[in-house]
Amino acid sequence: MRFPDGFLWGSATSAHQVEGGNTNNDWWDFEHHPASAAQTSSGDGIDHFHRYADDFALLRSLGHNTHRLSLEWSRIEPAPGEFSRAAIAHYRRVLTALAETGMTAFVTLHHFTLPRWFAARGGWLAPDAIEAFARYCRRVVAELGDLMPYVCTINEPQMIALHGYLEGYHPPGLTNPVLWKRVGGVLLDAHRAAVDAVHAVGDSLAGLAVQLPLLAPARDDDACQALYRLMRYEIVDRYLDDPGGDWLGVQYYRKQWVDPASPTWFGTPPPGIPLTQMGWAVHPDGLREMLHRAASTGLPLYVTENGIATEDDTERLTYLMNHLAAVARARAEGVDVRGYLHWSAFDNFEWSEGYRPRFGLIAVDDDFTRVPKPSAHAFARIARTGQLPSR
Repeated sequence: MRFPDGFLWGSATSAHQVEGGNTNNDWWDFEHHPASAAQTSSGDGIDHFHRYADDFALLRSLGHNTHRLSLEWSRIEPAPGEFSRAAIAHYRRVLTALAETGMTAFVTLHHFTLPRWFAARGGWLAPDAIEAFARYCRRVVAELGDLMPYVCTINEPQMIALHGYLEGYHPPGLTNPVLWKRVGGVLLDAHRAAVDAVHAVGDSLAGLAVQLPLLAPARDDDACQALYRLMRYEIVDRYLDDPGGDWLGVQYYRKQWVDPASPTWFGTPPPGIPLTQMGWAVHPDGLREMLHRAASTGLPLYVTENGIATEDDTERLTYLMNHLAAVARARAEGVDVRGYLHWSAFDNFEWSEGYRPRFGLIAVDDDFTRVPKPSAHAFARIARTGQLPSR
């Protein structure tokens, strides 16, 4: 299974999960609220804010030719309409360091975290939410667009809506099915406004990163089928029917069974299916299936996240090989997949789960020492040769 020359190989991070010290956003408040689902504070992250140049050099030494990272909105715009020259200068240094390694940048403008002032005004439900987001996007691209060949407007809008407004697992911690659907629509409109903003002030290629689980009904009864159709629309279809933009990021982790008898609307995976530290069902061929579904958009596709939470790096290597084989099969079947970015580059802060889940190709010790795992070296061999091993 060989991938073509020019295929992008890399990994991903997000600012709040690795930088440390992002105290001015809604996630910091959520982490420190005693009633929230968050298990711990993000704290110092993995100190990527200060160690970014060494981190990029390490990733490049491991064969990566691309990297996906995010900008922290709350640093760049700490108050409404007030942009920090120091933060913009910092991210110019970050993106310059990335470019100097020879890696292609995928830059996410909104990866889950909102500035505290934006959240206080109602977050995505505020009347001027889209206008405020577009203003931020215009400023960022005007200042940094020359260093951002690929711009991701919003990371996983479905999960922002699902976790934050239906499950209450992420900020703002609500469980309201009406608001869940409304926020999903707002986020799509915000993405389209961001695409217009990106195109208006620069030459960056703008896209959306969507998490596409393989959904299935838990049973064949009418209630289960009806809920399955609803969830498939709200999590998958509405984000693919007309996303707009220049490319689409596909993020895939698991298969999920929809079940109205479950308080979460998702049932327990059937016995015998391997599970990750997150309790997610491993189903590699689901990535091939969801790439085919995403191909209906007609946009070039990039796998912008895919990975497993596990302490067992042998398990990670198996997961990686099986999912890369699924990408290769999708390509052989005519799907235009142009890159694969593993989640994640490093073990890092995993939102409400804290630091327990281990997604990284690279471990991070208590003193912030980076230690590449065997899977990182195996991935490096694939990235350098463009070929999967026969076993």
